[in-house]
Amino acid sequence: MAVELVQRTTVAKNETFVPEWYHVDGEGQIVGRFASAIAMVLMGKHKPGYTPHVNTGDYVIVTNVEKVRFSGPEMAHDEHPRFTKKFADKTYESYSGYPSGRKITTGLKMLEKHPEKILEEAVRRMLPKNKLARTMLKRLKLCVGPNHTHQAQNPVPMPEHLLERCKS
Repeated sequence: MAVELVQRTTVAKNETFVPEWYHVDGEGQIVGRFASAIAMVLMGKHKPGYTPHVNTGDYVIVTNVEKVRFSGPEMAHDEHPRFTKKFADKTYESYSGYPSGRKITTGLKMLEKHPEKILEEAVRRMLPKNKLARTMLKRLKLCVGPNHTHQAQNPVPMPEHLLERCKS
């Protein structure tokens, strides 16, 4: 008598998937660890029905993105209390596509002009390098300051088990 095995693997579909909205405060979080936790939620790897070729991730709203910090020894700075040596050495590159179109921006200038781009770049680099990553990154909502404009979506605080990798 042969026993027949039935495979019960579920594959997520875009039509049936309903994303959740999470809210998290970025104050005092270390950029790299925080970005990896956010990337996991954006990809949907925290769910049992994770499917690599379907965007099963959730929305993440991050407030106080200007107050994230880098690890490393503290340095004295007049305007930024969380200034570290690693942050002083950090540079961001962009390329326009034209000859001599390479621009290098220091971390301090990036913090003054566009503080949300620091965390956005860190998360973008941790997502998969494919077309699906663009739609995942659109689900990341970064807000400078403690307030956000997404109250209508009823975001819930991000569970502690998803932020465990942020603990130092």
